Amino acid sequence: MGSPDYISPEQLKNKRGDARSDLYAVGVMLYEMLTGETPFHGVNPFTVMNARLVRSPRPPREINPQISPGLEAIVLRTLERDPRHRYASAQEFAEDFLRRPRAEPFAVPHQDQVATPDRAALVDLRRQPSGPRRSPLAYFMLALIPVILFGLLLYVARAG
Repeated sequence: MGSPDYISPEQLKNKRGDARSDLYAVGVMLYEMLTGETPFHGVNPFTVMNARLVRSPRPPREINPQISPGLEAIVLRTLERDPRHRYASAQEFAEDFLRRPRAEPFAVPHQDQVATPDRAALVDLRRQPSGPRRSPLAYFMLALIPVILFGLLLYVARAG
């Protein structure tokens, strides 16, 4: 069914997943790369899976204050419990990811400042016009990556 740390909330509820479910797993991996930990913790896999159904993840900037508010907003949007509030497609996610973090430098707050999530950035991301159009070849190359990985896995499985 899926790994406890990466499975989306809708899949836990035995609902069919879609691209937004995959983006949820990407969000978990991105969260883990930026903070060094997964968004939800528990004493066993069942508590980890249940946590994602009832709680929101700890804002990544609380763990790593060097994360920009824009990047945090992207991560939190991919980890929304309701799939309707996540990115609708990998293209939409990629456009925000490629545009947003570069626009905002990584800022380390002073010791007397408390790092709090920029919830306005979540709304802002949804209302911004899409970025510059990318070449269809670039999208084709991005789409080709999973196909190549699948082919390699299939080759290794058959060879072993």
